[in-house]
Amino acid sequence: MLESILNESSLNESMKVLIVGDPHGDISKIKKSDLKKADLILITGDIGKADLARKQFFENLKRKREGLPELEKDAKFEKKVRMEIYDSTLSIVKELSRYAPVYSILGNVGSTMIQEFERKKVEKKNKIKLPSLRKELDKIENFYLVKNVSRNIGNLRVGFLEHFNDVSWVKEFKPKDYSKELKRAKKESDKAKKVLRNFKNIDVLVCHAPPYGILDEVSGKFGAPKHWWGKHAGSKVILDYVKKYQPKYVFCGHIHEGKGMKKIGKSIVYNVGFNGDYVLLDI
Repeated sequence: MLESILNESSLNESMKVLIVGDPHGDISKIKKSDLKKADLILITGDIGKADLARKQFFENLKRKREGLPELEKDAKFEKKVRMEIYDSTLSIVKELSRYAPVYSILGNVGSTMIQEFERKKVEKKNKIKLPSLRKELDKIENFYLVKNVSRNIGNLRVGFLEHFNDVSWVKEFKPKDYSKELKRAKKESDKAKKVLRNFKNIDVLVCHAPPYGILDEVSGKFGAPKHWWGKHAGSKVILDYVKKYQPKYVFCGHIHEGKGMKKIGKSIVYNVGFNGDYVLLDI
């Protein structure tokens, strides 16, 4: 209903679109005056905060290099991690949806709380009880969690691609369990290719990771280990799609040090950033 109303009211007019880079529980940088101007809000994923999990992840990378045992994740810690994501995600969504329709994809942070089958797996493994974030999000008026579909919103055709592990990432970063991760990435990359083949005539692509080689170079700015520096964490699947189909805009996040704008042919790519970084555009 909302989309049809927008279509009727904004046909042949530009829309003010506010694009929020991975919030990670913080939108304090966004000016209220800009929120009030927005006809539409798009989020590039990673809505909630996962500081506890992130801190332990990088600490364990360091301990592994030093030959020390990794810090364990007991049930109490797991519940704290999940509830941090739960509370911060709801807080962000409730605030933004007061101003305009909000559309968001899933990033790599928080998906195990939002996807019901993943949440239940975490509950079973750790023998804990967690609230359903997906059910709470569905109750929020003006908020839409979308993945792997395109939508007519006003006079725009927007494609929403959920986060996936690209084969290019596995080959670049060589994670442990390489063969297992490569197999999983091939499956996810094939799925992403099929989704993108349905996005032939879109104006805007919203995805989590940048196209490979575009605003995707990792540095030590936000705590990444030294052996990751200089590597490209973007997606070759997304790069190939943008080169071929040339959507007007691509909005992404994920690699926070890559914040900026570049062009691929006629397509304008924004790595919007994180923690309340945003752009407001007339589209």
